[in-house]
Amino acid sequence: MKIGYLGPMGTFTHAAVEAVFPHMESVPYHTIPQCMDAVRDGDVPFAVVPLENALEGSVNLTIDYLIHECNLPIVGEIIAPIEQHLLVHPSHLDDWKHIKCIYSHSHAIAQCHKFLHRHLKHATYEYVTSTSAAAKYVSEHPKENIAAIGNRLAAKQYGLAIAKENIHDYDYNHTRFIVLHRERCTLPVGEKEDGFKTTLMVMLPKDQAGALHQVLSAFAWRKLNLTKIESRPAKTGLGNYFFIIDIDQKMDDVLIPGAIAELEALGCTVQLLGSYPYYTVKKTSLV
Repeated sequence: MKIGYLGPMGTFTHAAVEAVFPHMESVPYHTIPQCMDAVRDGDVPFAVVPLENALEGSVNLTIDYLIHECNLPIVGEIIAPIEQHLLVHPSHLDDWKHIKCIYSHSHAIAQCHKFLHRHLKHATYEYVTSTSAAAKYVSEHPKENIAAIGNRLAAKQYGLAIAKENIHDYDYNHTRFIVLHRERCTLPVGEKEDGFKTTLMVMLPKDQAGALHQVLSAFAWRKLNLTKIESRPAKTGLGNYFFIIDIDQKMDDVLIPGAIAELEALGCTVQLLGSYPYYTVKKTSLV
């Protein structure tokens, strides 16, 4: 069985897939839309794409493409720690402090600002499409005094040495990845889930005072705990938004259907994006 992911090989998405689906054949795709289209078109049964990062926020492309272009149900979620390491060619392991240029994704470089300012303040930066692409470039240019910022899987994938571990500024950085499938299904995962979530898309009625308050009240009086609520442009004109709402429980027969019915009675458009298990990857589980 195959599972697509946002590539190339050695990305954090790849590491999350390897941690939760080690028995499946992983297939990299260049972009988030390509990855999602592969599921829709039947090229792979599952796909994993990033949804939210603790430091950088939501991945808007994932949300927008899921709502407007490729309506696939969410069948699972992976929460994985983001650990950044300084990667060098093995021949430069002993003189890493003299690195002249650092390659990585702009977010990765920003997440390691304190370390870089303290230890490599004279080095320049080159931004590339992913941390994995940076590792690949460093591996292909062994004579250049350069380094990459990336994860352990990228180091293993491209034969690099880890000059300094955990150079990120914040230890609590995590990324949420969602698992997509053409139909609602049970994930082929051997380990036990850490919990369940239900995600809704809610479009408010136009020109109705207190509409958002009424929406939140439908969940509050039922004691449904919301772990996230976020607005995105509906792309139908200025001032038109939809909301993504995460509920901290599995779809039941009474409470969540009752809340949805109440929202629809208020004139809201409601779409169930998925009710699914989530899995938290431990640092020791990452390659």
